[in-house]
Amino acid sequence: MEQKAKNVSPFSNESRNAYIVEHLTSSMLALLEEKPIAEISISELCGMAGVGRTSFYRNYEDKEGIIKAYIRRLFQDWVDKWKTAPDLSVKETVQIVFSHFEANRDFYSLLNKRGLVYLLKDIILDLCGFDPEQELAAAYSSAYVGFFLYGWIEVWFRRGMKDTTEELIAYLPQ
Repeated sequence: MEQKAKNVSPFSNESRNAYIVEHLTSSMLALLEEKPIAEISISELCGMAGVGRTSFYRNYEDKEGIIKAYIRRLFQDWVDKWKTAPDLSVKETVQIVFSHFEANRDFYSLLNKRGLVYLLKDIILDLCGFDPEQELAAAYSSAYVGFFLYGWIEVWFRRGMKDTTEELIAYLPQ
Protein backbone atom coordinates (compact mmCIF):
# COMPACT_ATOMS: atom_id res chain seq x y z
CA MET A 1 0.00 0.00 0.00
CA GLU A 2 1.40 3.33 -1.03
CA GLN A 3 1.34 6.11 1.55
CA LYS A 4 0.91 9.67 0.49
CA ALA A 5 2.78 12.44 2.23
CA LYS A 6 0.65 14.45 4.59
CA ASN A 7 0.19 18.10 3.83
CA VAL A 8 1.18 19.56 7.19
CA SER A 9 1.57 23.24 7.88
CA PRO A 10 4.97 24.24 9.23
CA PHE A 11 3.14 26.34 11.83
CA SER A 12 1.66 24.98 15.02
CA ASN A 13 -1.89 26.05 15.82
CA GLU A 14 -0.49 28.54 18.31
CA SER A 15 1.93 30.01 15.75
CA ARG A 16 -0.77 30.16 13.10
CA ASN A 17 -3.15 31.91 15.48
CA ALA A 18 -0.44 34.40 16.51
CA TYR A 19 0.13 35.10 12.81
CA ILE A 20 -3.59 35.71 12.27
CA VAL A 21 -3.89 37.99 15.30
CA GLU A 22 -0.80 39.96 14.28
CA HIS A 23 -2.04 40.48 10.72
CA LEU A 24 -5.59 41.37 11.75
CA THR A 25 -4.22 43.87 14.27
CA SER A 26 -1.79 45.55 11.89
CA SER A 27 -4.47 45.69 9.18
CA MET A 28 -7.01 47.19 11.59
CA LEU A 29 -4.54 49.87 12.69
CA ALA A 30 -3.67 50.70 9.07
CA LEU A 31 -7.35 50.95 8.12
CA LEU A 32 -8.10 53.12 11.18
CA GLU A 33 -5.50 55.57 9.91
CA GLU A 34 -7.67 55.95 6.80
CA LYS A 35 -11.24 55.85 8.14
CA PRO A 36 -13.50 55.34 11.16
CA ILE A 37 -14.07 51.81 12.45
CA ALA A 38 -17.74 51.90 11.37
CA GLU A 39 -16.61 52.22 7.74
CA ILE A 40 -14.29 49.20 7.94
CA SER A 41 -15.94 45.95 6.86
CA ILE A 42 -14.89 42.54 8.14
CA SER A 43 -14.31 41.47 4.52
CA GLU A 44 -12.03 44.45 3.85
CA LEU A 45 -10.13 43.83 7.08
CA CYS A 46 -9.65 40.12 6.39
CA GLY A 47 -8.67 40.79 2.78
CA MET A 48 -5.99 43.24 3.84
CA ALA A 49 -4.77 40.84 6.55
CA GLY A 50 -4.74 37.92 4.13
CA VAL A 51 -6.89 35.74 6.39
CA GLY A 52 -10.37 34.28 6.11
CA ARG A 53 -13.46 35.62 7.86
CA THR A 54 -13.60 32.39 9.88
CA SER A 55 -10.19 33.23 11.32
CA PHE A 56 -11.51 36.64 12.35
CA TYR A 57 -14.59 35.21 14.09
CA ARG A 58 -12.55 32.48 15.75
CA ASN A 59 -10.52 35.19 17.52
CA TYR A 60 -12.89 38.14 17.93
CA GLU A 61 -16.57 38.89 18.42
CA ASP A 62 -16.37 42.23 16.64
CA LYS A 63 -13.92 44.76 15.19
CA GLU A 64 -13.53 46.53 18.53
CA GLY A 65 -12.27 43.23 19.96
CA ILE A 66 -9.09 43.60 17.93
CA ILE A 67 -8.43 47.01 19.49
CA LYS A 68 -9.27 45.79 23.00
CA ALA A 69 -6.89 42.84 22.67
CA TYR A 70 -4.15 45.14 21.39
CA ILE A 71 -4.68 47.55 24.31
CA ARG A 72 -4.44 44.64 26.74
CA ARG A 73 -1.13 43.59 25.18
CA LEU A 74 0.17 47.16 25.40
CA PHE A 75 -0.93 47.39 29.02
CA GLN A 76 0.95 44.23 29.95
CA ASP A 77 4.12 46.20 30.79
CA TRP A 78 2.12 48.42 33.12
CA VAL A 79 0.47 45.39 34.72
CA ASP A 80 3.87 43.76 35.24
CA LYS A 81 5.19 46.89 36.98
CA TRP A 82 2.06 47.11 39.10
CA LYS A 83 2.24 43.45 40.14
CA THR A 84 5.82 43.83 41.35
CA ALA A 85 4.74 46.72 43.59
CA PRO A 86 0.99 46.32 44.31
CA ASP A 87 1.03 48.94 47.07
CA LEU A 88 1.89 51.86 44.80
CA SER A 89 0.48 55.22 45.78
CA VAL A 90 -2.07 56.89 43.52
CA LYS A 91 0.66 59.30 42.44
CA GLU A 92 2.99 56.44 41.45
CA THR A 93 0.16 54.65 39.65
CA VAL A 94 -0.73 57.78 37.67
CA GLN A 95 2.92 58.23 36.78
CA ILE A 96 3.22 54.66 35.45
CA VAL A 97 -0.07 54.88 33.53
CA PHE A 98 0.64 58.21 31.86
CA SER A 99 4.22 57.19 31.07
CA HIS A 100 2.65 54.22 29.27
CA PHE A 101 0.36 56.53 27.28
CA GLU A 102 3.23 58.84 26.39
CA ALA A 103 5.34 55.87 25.24
CA ASN A 104 2.47 54.73 22.98
CA ARG A 105 1.31 58.20 21.96
CA ASP A 106 0.79 57.41 18.25
CA PHE A 107 -1.58 54.53 18.94
CA TYR A 108 -3.57 56.41 21.59
CA SER A 109 -3.76 59.49 19.34
CA LEU A 110 -5.32 57.23 16.71
CA LEU A 111 -7.83 55.90 19.27
CA ASN A 112 -8.71 59.45 20.24
CA LYS A 113 -8.99 60.59 16.60
CA ARG A 114 -11.40 57.73 15.85
CA GLY A 115 -13.52 58.18 19.00
CA LEU A 116 -12.46 54.83 20.49
CA VAL A 117 -11.16 56.03 23.87
CA TYR A 118 -14.20 54.41 25.52
CA LEU A 119 -12.59 51.01 24.82
CA LEU A 120 -10.11 51.77 27.61
CA LYS A 121 -12.73 51.98 30.38
CA ASP A 122 -13.47 48.29 30.89
CA ILE A 123 -9.81 47.37 30.48
CA ILE A 124 -8.73 49.89 33.11
CA LEU A 125 -11.48 48.75 35.50
CA ASP A 126 -10.37 45.13 35.03
CA LEU A 127 -6.74 46.05 35.62
CA CYS A 128 -7.70 47.91 38.79
CA GLY A 129 -9.38 44.75 40.04
CA PHE A 130 -12.97 46.01 39.89
CA ASP A 131 -15.56 43.30 40.39
CA PRO A 132 -19.10 44.21 41.48
CA GLU A 133 -19.20 40.97 43.50
CA GLN A 134 -16.35 42.11 45.77
CA GLU A 135 -16.83 43.14 49.38
CA LEU A 136 -18.25 46.65 49.71
CA ALA A 137 -14.97 48.45 50.49
CA ALA A 138 -12.96 46.55 47.85
CA ALA A 139 -15.58 47.12 45.12
CA TYR A 140 -15.81 50.85 45.73
CA SER A 141 -12.05 51.28 46.23
CA SER A 142 -11.18 49.54 42.96
CA ALA A 143 -13.97 51.42 41.14
CA TYR A 144 -12.67 54.71 42.57
CA VAL A 145 -9.14 54.08 41.28
CA GLY A 146 -10.35 52.72 37.92
CA PHE A 147 -12.79 55.54 37.17
CA PHE A 148 -10.33 58.14 38.49
CA LEU A 149 -7.67 56.89 36.05
CA TYR A 150 -10.12 56.60 33.18
CA GLY A 151 -11.47 60.10 33.82
CA TRP A 152 -8.01 61.62 33.84
CA ILE A 153 -7.07 59.69 30.72
CA GLU A 154 -10.16 60.88 28.87
CA VAL A 155 -9.54 64.51 29.87
CA TRP A 156 -5.91 64.15 28.81
CA PHE A 157 -7.04 62.91 25.39
CA ARG A 158 -9.59 65.72 25.03
CA ARG A 159 -6.90 68.27 25.90
CA GLY A 160 -4.79 66.96 23.02
CA MET A 161 -2.42 64.80 25.12
CA LYS A 162 -0.27 67.88 25.72
CA ASP A 163 0.03 67.74 29.52
CA THR A 164 3.10 65.91 30.81
CA THR A 165 3.04 63.20 33.44
CA GLU A 166 4.89 65.55 35.80
CA GLU A 167 2.24 68.26 35.35
CA LEU A 168 -0.54 65.78 36.07
CA ILE A 169 0.92 64.27 39.22
CA ALA A 170 1.59 67.76 40.58
CA TYR A 171 -2.21 68.04 41.04
CA LEU A 172 -2.39 65.01 43.30
CA PRO A 173 -2.22 65.42 47.08
CA GLN A 174 1.06 64.55 48.78
